[in-house]
Amino acid sequence: MAVVLSHEAKKLTEAWGLVMVSLCYCFAVGRLVDKGVKRLVLLAPVMLVFLLVPLHLTTVHMIGTTGFFISWLANFKLSLFAFGKGPLSSTTPSLPLFLLLSCFPIKLQQQQQQQQLDDPTKQQSTREGPLFYGLKGLLLLLLIRSFHYIHLLPEKAVLLLYGFNMYLSLDLILAVTASLVRAASSLELEPQFNEPYLATSLQDFWGRRWNLMVSEILRPTVYEPVLRWLVLGLPRKWASALAAFATFVVSGIMHELLFFYMGRLRPSWGMMFFFLLHGLCTMAEIALKKALITRWCRLPTPLARTLTVLFVFSTGVFFFFPEFQRCKIDRNAFAEYAAVGALLRKILLALGHSFSFSPL
Repeated sequence: MAVVLSHEAKKLTEAWGLVMVSLCYCFAVGRLVDKGVKRLVLLAPVMLVFLLVPLHLTTVHMIGTTGFFISWLANFKLSLFAFGKGPLSSTTPSLPLFLLLSCFPIKLQQQQQQQQLDDPTKQQSTREGPLFYGLKGLLLLLLIRSFHYIHLLPEKAVLLLYGFNMYLSLDLILAVTASLVRAASSLELEPQFNEPYLATSLQDFWGRRWNLMVSEILRPTVYEPVLRWLVLGLPRKWASALAAFATFVVSGIMHELLFFYMGRLRPSWGMMFFFLLHGLCTMAEIALKKALITRWCRLPTPLARTLTVLFVFSTGVFFFFPEFQRCKIDRNAFAEYAAVGALLRKILLALGHSFSFSPL
């Protein structure tokens, strides 16, 4: 297994080396070519390469992370950059800053502070400390350990555990990435999660608590262009609803792509149905709120939170989490956990042996 990890490290170096070279080219294009269709044409080959990069990798954690950061976020940022929009065009970055902004869900510190002034609700985003993440890490380890006994659990309970595993893994991976970037620069990563288990509605869950960077990148790349096109022939309230639904459609497509990378199987479109269902329910929820605007019609907060979490997890158990089993992501991920654990034990034993028998 150590050989497999070494081979994957080599592939990861090659893949991200190609990404860095490609982004250097994009940086040069941005300096030499004015925004518009011509810049988009010159960036298009890089965007195609970024769609293929995850196929060079073999471990699900590296495929998932690279697919999310590069094939999804970086490509969407580059599409905005082609027309002088988005985070890559909001400033005049140096090459190192351009690379970081392209590869990670990063926001400049001063931009974040300004947005907090413009929108005080942003200040509520959670900045969890090391202790809280330590507890999450311990919970993830216990959860991983519990999968040795999944044969004793009902199938739906196992799928539910996949949901908790996905949330904790994503949260910790992004927290570690944020710490590394913060240590190397004055940049801050976007908070990806803002206590999603406290969401009081689907609109609150998807718009303000879950995967916040995705929401922010889908808004200018999908929602706003579709809205501008639809308002030409529809009333704004209908155009707004359809544009919001379009963002769920695109999110579903990108999730199908990410799971194709990790499983290398033809899509079953169950995940797409999950996002279509949530898109329709979110639109119905917004319409119902507008029709029943008085505060007497609002559900009590504890009840609203319970219903929201139950709906998200129940639909996830039927349509989202089964993809982990179908694509064998669960089995491969646990094998990777075991391999990393064995490698760490081997290193610790070697260090202990070295210190125990080192000459005085």
